[in-house]
Amino acid sequence: MITKQDIFHLLESNGIRHDDIVTIHAALRAAGPIEGGADGLIDALKDYLCEGMLLIPTHTWAVVNAANPHFDVRATVPNIGALARVAAFRPDAVRTLHPTHSLGIFCRDRARAIAYAQGEEKSATPTPMGGCLSRLYELGGKVLLLGVGHERNTYLHAVDERMDIPNRLAKTGFAVTVTDREGRTCTVPDFHPHHTEGISVGLSEYYPNYKRALEHCGAVTYGTLGNATVYVCDCRRMTDCVMRLWQQASHDICLGEFRIPESWYA
Repeated sequence: MITKQDIFHLLESNGIRHDDIVTIHAALRAAGPIEGGADGLIDALKDYLCEGMLLIPTHTWAVVNAANPHFDVRATVPNIGALARVAAFRPDAVRTLHPTHSLGIFCRDRARAIAYAQGEEKSATPTPMGGCLSRLYELGGKVLLLGVGHERNTYLHAVDERMDIPNRLAKTGFAVTVTDREGRTCTVPDFHPHHTEGISVGLSEYYPNYKRALEHCGAVTYGTLGNATVYVCDCRRMTDCVMRLWQQASHDICLGEFRIPESWYA
């Protein structure tokens, strides 16, 4: 049984500070039984980040689309796993109003969480510059990948948008309605979801192409929690590393499996 102390040890041994801003993607089954289940994991992370913030993705990109263009923060269920489904509706969460890539924000200072979430309802893309995920670069945030790899590292989409890489967003957008906690609505008139021409899977399936380079530049360290490997990723180092790789590239390096040359790492 994974305990709160096990979670604390993972974070401390990988250099996570109590005032860090951390986001997590998790496959809970990969880790094994956790004391208190998904709620227990959230509580432990919250307690450790007592001076920081915890951001748990509560994404709805599979259910909010052109055929169903409505996100209701009170009712729209995440489509990315048990941790997200629990986090989205906890009373201590401030769930952002991004229509497809919302986050549950946990912070001892609720006003700080509310302030961090401001403006997400105006997002016209999944991970825009200045959005909650993009700002992890400026704020020195961290990404935990528990039992999953970079194929679930949503922050890397924010890096794509930061670099304005072509062929990452749908050319045609759609209007989406967002409903907040008080039942008020607003409309994003031209939302452009993720779409990449030339591949039959989601683009993120090829983000593991970056793995060796990210290790080389010190952007990722590893730990274990129960039966699961945990990637601990530094957002600034990840971003700077990926930007250097793209400066060397003459083609799109995420349109299939691609072994990035070691000569590009420097």
